[in-house]
Amino acid sequence: MMENKKVIRHLDAPRTFGEWLHRYRFTIARRFVQFCILLAFIGTFRFGWKVLGHPILAGDLSSSRIFDTVPLADPFAALQRLVAQYWLSPESMIGAGIILAVYWVVSGRSFCSWVCPMNLVTDFAFWCRKKLGINTNVLSLSSGTRYVLLAIALILSIVTGTAAFEAISPQGILWREIVYGGFLGLLSAVFGIFALDLAVTKRGWCGHLCPLGAFWALWGKIGLTKVKFDNDTCTRCGDCIKVCPEPQVINFKKAAEVGMYASGECTNCGKCVSICPENSLNFGIRPIKDSKKTQ
Repeated sequence: MMENKKVIRHLDAPRTFGEWLHRYRFTIARRFVQFCILLAFIGTFRFGWKVLGHPILAGDLSSSRIFDTVPLADPFAALQRLVAQYWLSPESMIGAGIILAVYWVVSGRSFCSWVCPMNLVTDFAFWCRKKLGINTNVLSLSSGTRYVLLAIALILSIVTGTAAFEAISPQGILWREIVYGGFLGLLSAVFGIFALDLAVTKRGWCGHLCPLGAFWALWGKIGLTKVKFDNDTCTRCGDCIKVCPEPQVINFKKAAEVGMYASGECTNCGKCVSICPENSLNFGIRPIKDSKKTQ
């Protein structure tokens, strides 16, 4: 008896505005979150925005406070300072702990697609590559390169006694120039990364080089929010692989075994969920007891 094969189909282009909104709902939501965070920083710094007399969001991406009460700190920046033999204040440790807790729930690399301002630049560069028909890579890189750079950043922090990556972080430069105002730093951060992703290698910075992304990928291995995978309905059309900014995370065999895309490198951007014609993908919470099995 012949085995019944699943019929492969693809989603049609959106025909109405409502269909368009549904198709790009996660992209719209990500941009909204990114702009709201930037706006809160800009409004607080430039216009003194307050709620009940408290600044809304003061500081920067490395260290900030919500309503002058809740401390937040970048755990990777804190780690660099720690290995550089700086004493971390109790507030910094609490702030880093809060951020780690948040990204344990939503998964580490959600920062990359939902918060990091550089994601706007790299996504635009990828869009330009498609429109211009640029398919070649001048430089071929492995996604593992970012882990090497993560290690180098920590080693340099030990040797120099400073938070080495913080001084040259393109996303940090981009954020400071947008919030505090500037031109030369903005040009170097934006156009340098844009040129890399457009003309040198596809998704070069976020997909292969960024040590901050590597840090969050390691933390994302134990993250709770994952893209759930229904093997019974999936036809292996491959559309999710085509839109995924980290296509190496999509392993159908592994996903069928554990019921999700379990890799910490997944950015939870939602593009695969939006494009799946069979609704085989959706966001869900991984049971805590299964966290070790799916790493």
